[in-house]
Amino acid sequence: MYKAVSAEEAVKVILSNNRVYIQAASAAPQVLIKAMTERQEELRNVEICQLHTEGVAPYANPELRDSFHVNSFFIGKNVRHTLAEGNGSYTPVFLSELPLLFKRNIVDLDVALIHVSVPDKHGYCSLGVSVEATLAAIDNATYVIAQVNKQMPRTHGDGIIHFTEIDLFVECDEQLPFYLMPESTEIENKIGDYVASLIEDRSTLQMGIGTIPNAVLSRLTNHKDLGLHTEMFSDGVIDLILKDVINGNYKGVNRGRALATFLMGSQRLYDYVDDNPFIEMRESDYVNDVSIIKQNPKMVSINSAVEVDVTGQVCADSIGTRLYSGVGGQMDFIRGASLSEGGKAIIALPSATKKGISRIVPSLKPGAGVVTTRAHVHYVITEYGIAHLYGKTIKERVKALVNIAHPDHREVIDKDYFNLIKN
Repeated sequence: MYKAVSAEEAVKVILSNNRVYIQAASAAPQVLIKAMTERQEELRNVEICQLHTEGVAPYANPELRDSFHVNSFFIGKNVRHTLAEGNGSYTPVFLSELPLLFKRNIVDLDVALIHVSVPDKHGYCSLGVSVEATLAAIDNATYVIAQVNKQMPRTHGDGIIHFTEIDLFVECDEQLPFYLMPESTEIENKIGDYVASLIEDRSTLQMGIGTIPNAVLSRLTNHKDLGLHTEMFSDGVIDLILKDVINGNYKGVNRGRALATFLMGSQRLYDYVDDNPFIEMRESDYVNDVSIIKQNPKMVSINSAVEVDVTGQVCADSIGTRLYSGVGGQMDFIRGASLSEGGKAIIALPSATKKGISRIVPSLKPGAGVVTTRAHVHYVITEYGIAHLYGKTIKERVKALVNIAHPDHREVIDKDYFNLIKN
């Protein structure tokens, strides 16, 4: 059906001054990544384009700056240092629009490094646990190199490609990177209680990965007929699906299916989604399209933030001027939920950092990026309660947000804000 070559042979098509896209999250093709990086002495000025990737990113080593430069569409932990070291850049973009950068030739690609399941008897492979912008990258790139992995789950949806769309094949049999969820803290569980109290039966959920989303999911076991339409999910949804809590029966689009664009979790998750028609993987320009999301009645979007000011501005991609993550899909889903009939747009975060610094603030840090504007958020939730902001005046917002700040900071936040506006 196809002829496999070694990883060392496959990556020879990558040339100096090329632009290379790497498939995201747990689908980052580690065999190809390592083989490409080993060509460091031969290559110069290769631009690596990527969203967050799990696993190692050896090309991001600052010592290899002459060979590789990282262009992050979402800044993950394994490449975060590149911005300070000077061998990396950040391109702000909504996840819903990332495929358009390739489709409209705004970002031209020379090579796409992808990770697929073994072809079926008809010659079709699956992009498995991450579709996001990979299809657009495949269509745009001059060369497509695939890591064909016996352990990549075969998922349903957009990510089915014929082997003839691939130029070079490298076979492997390797576990995908695991994302193991730590236990939720008491604070996160309190936040989970408040968020769950806003979720009605027959709602459709969007939530990211982390201890707060996991705390929310653990509190939904008595809910009925929930749907899932989210850019990504992890293990926390499996038991709710098995208990028929999440069944998608009342979704407005893709009814009876759980919709996502990438997945990260344990081996249990990867085994569960393998050849499971209930799980539908679609491109991010569909999953994150506001006009699609809003068709789900009672759409609930649950996202987090670095800090929120008392007027409702949400900083989610930076700590002051220090770029930390990315725009991602927060605005896509905040807007989609806002426009949904009965929808709710929620920002959930602890009231303070582990060092005791308030995350509800009089004003955002200088240089902080406003990912979600004060006009978009409906609810902000901390372990001290729920602030309902939608349709509220600035004065009402300040009062509501001060009331859910950590008690140690409330008086100072209130005083500092009104001092700011007087000046």
